[in-house]
Amino acid sequence: MADKVPALTVLLNHPAAETYAGLIGERFPQVRAISAPDPERLERYIGEADALLASRFPVELFDKAKKLRWFQCTNAGVDSILPIRDRAGHITVTNARGIHGDIITDFVMAGVTMLHWDFRRFLQEQAERKWNPRYVAPLAEKTLGVVGLGSIGATIARRAKSAGMTVVGSKRDISIAVEGVDHLFASDRLAELLPLCDFVVLAVPATADTIGLIGAAEFARMRGDAFLVNIARGNVVVEADLIKALQTREIAGAMLDVFEHEPLSQESPLWDMPNVIATPHVAGSPTNYTERVFSIFGDNIGHFLKNEPMRNAVDMRRGY
Repeated sequence: MADKVPALTVLLNHPAAETYAGLIGERFPQVRAISAPDPERLERYIGEADALLASRFPVELFDKAKKLRWFQCTNAGVDSILPIRDRAGHITVTNARGIHGDIITDFVMAGVTMLHWDFRRFLQEQAERKWNPRYVAPLAEKTLGVVGLGSIGATIARRAKSAGMTVVGSKRDISIAVEGVDHLFASDRLAELLPLCDFVVLAVPATADTIGLIGAAEFARMRGDAFLVNIARGNVVVEADLIKALQTREIAGAMLDVFEHEPLSQESPLWDMPNVIATPHVAGSPTNYTERVFSIFGDNIGHFLKNEPMRNAVDMRRGY
């Protein structure tokens, strides 16, 4: 008897491919899961796949993906597929929106506190056995601005408000209030928001509209005692302009989890700046990440098989 044709063939291009395959097998025995954690297996099997799970879309293999109808991104950002969105209209794109908000907010609030208290200086003084007490204003007296109030930005805003901070933010549609935000600005009024902030947190998606969003003009609008926190994408900030603003103390400092090029070059001056905290793109990496993604991915396999609307479907015109 001929082998039964699988209801769906899913290609798993991820370091945790075997774990995903096991989870699929337990819940959907009628689905064929192909583990392809490396580029060679990805290229070999991409032509057989109805669906692809990956952290980035392999645009270089798009022409070989003849059967592909669904891309489940393991990240919130789907910027990897945007360069070919005009050719990929037949592919449903879903993301992992919703699993990052709390952990990224933990990161942001820790960073805001460290920057505000200048913990780098405390640690240096500890290493040098220096005893230098000083006064610090409460965070509740400070203003935090969130640029981009999607699910992650909105979570940051609520947490900052719970800490007693004044919160301002920007988004495309300001007709609907956002919990915890004291004043909303339209996206095109960023120049008005920046001077109000002690901390500017970037939480926008990476789209054509947000590349280079923060550069020399924006740093000039920020206060000299203000800090930048970037948990969005590295290309949202013009890195050369940021470095200059930090070196000249045009702004007080920055906490950076993302960079224009990753890993950050060993030659980058950002490594050694006393007013910078740099981390290796970890803000959105909670424990049990695979299981958290599968809570979305598994639901979507069920929806796909029943031809139902997908969870976390991305509007490809906007890119998020």
